[in-house]
Amino acid sequence: MSTLYLGARKGTVAPSVIFSGDPWRVEVLKRYLDDPVHVAFAREFNTYTGTYHGVPMTVSSTGIGAPSAAIAVEEMYEAGMRVAVRMGTSMSLRDDMLGQFIIPIAVMRRDGTSDTYVERGYPAVADVDLVNAMNQVVSDHGRRCLNGVTCSMDGFYTQMHDSRLSREQGRDISPTFDEMRRLSVCAIDMESSCILTVSRLMGVRACVVTLATVLENLRDSLKGDERTDAEDLLCRVTLEGLARFAGSNG
Repeated sequence: MSTLYLGARKGTVAPSVIFSGDPWRVEVLKRYLDDPVHVAFAREFNTYTGTYHGVPMTVSSTGIGAPSAAIAVEEMYEAGMRVAVRMGTSMSLRDDMLGQFIIPIAVMRRDGTSDTYVERGYPAVADVDLVNAMNQVVSDHGRRCLNGVTCSMDGFYTQMHDSRLSREQGRDISPTFDEMRRLSVCAIDMESSCILTVSRLMGVRACVVTLATVLENLRDSLKGDERTDAEDLLCRVTLEGLARFAGSNG
C-alpha cells in the first residue's frame, strides 16, 4: 500500500533519502542519478529513486516548514528509509558565510511540530559520521563549511523577514536576530530541527546540509547565475557525501 501523501511504498524507496524543500530542486538532483524512476509527485512531495555511483538513493521534497517535513520523514520511514539528509538553504547570521556551506552539529528547536513528538529538552542532533562525510566533500570542492548550532523557526514573516503586515503592525523582528547571536546560533531555517528530532526517534541516521543563500531579513542574498550554480553544487556535494557515507557503512 502506498503512503498517504507521498505515494511511496516499500520497494520504491532506497534506504538513503535526500530531502529538499523545493520540489523543483529535486529535478536537479534527479539529473545526477542513474536510472531514476519517478515514484510520485503529489502536493509538495516530488520523489525519485535511482542510484548515484552505484548507491541506491531516493530524493524527495518536503515543501516549506516543519509540519510537511515531518510527514515526509514519517512516510519515508514507513517505506524503509534508514539514512536521511535534509539538503536546502538557510539564512546566515554571519556575513562571511553567504554562499558557503553550513552543516550544523545541532539545531535549536523553535519549531512547533517536533514538540508534538517529544519534550523540547530532547536535542535535535546530527549524526557525526554523516556530518564528517559531508565536510570532507565540501573541502574537496574547495569550499568553506561551518559546523555550528543553527535554529529552526515556524514564522517566516513573523520571525525571519519583514512583510507588509509586520510593517503595518509596527512589529520589529530584529530582537530575533539579536537573541540568536547571543546564543551563538549561526543560521536559521524552518525544517532542520524537526527532521533531526524525528529521525533520531526513529533510529534513522540524519544530518543537515545547507547553503547560506541569504543574510538576516534578506538584506543580502545570492542572485541569478551565482545562486543557480551554488545550488547545483549543493546537490552534487550532498549526493557525493551520502554515497561515501553509504559506501563506508555497508
